Amino acid sequence: MIVVQKAMEKTNLYRVDDFGIKNYNYGFIGIASFLLFLTLNLSLGYITYQAEYGLEASNIKSYSDAIWLMVMSSTTIGFGDVYPITFIGRASVFIMFILGVGILGAMGAMFINKIFGFADTNIKNRELRMQNAQIITQNTAITEKLTQLEDKLELLAKKLR
Repeated sequence: MIVVQKAMEKTNLYRVDDFGIKNYNYGFIGIASFLLFLTLNLSLGYITYQAEYGLEASNIKSYSDAIWLMVMSSTTIGFGDVYPITFIGRASVFIMFILGVGILGAMGAMFINKIFGFADTNIKNRELRMQNAQIITQNTAITEKLTQLEDKLELLAKKLR
């Protein structure tokens, strides 16, 4: 388990700080997500274009039509006047719909989180852990003083007897 954690830290996706909190590298993850999204659009668009090319009933006449189809399916806007008629074309759109929605949703969530910090619990966790550390230090000091006070009271009680 620790080996896997160390390997994940070396991937540059996140690092673990002194408080044990994972700090994700949103820039790296965002760029990787965008490149994956772009690659999916271009490759699935190409597959769709090849499947639909030359068919009389197909309204996908160019590679740009196929790319447009992939972008529209990944954003859930819809196809409009461009839609596939072959099984391979429809399967490509289905794959793009499932993966594209997930990737765009994740990228949007990262962007909003980075800008507004709605779900950034790391800061709150750090503050709570720092407060807990301070409280534990203070409690330890108080316990030591109470122990010393108890010892003095016992000595005083023995002297009075």
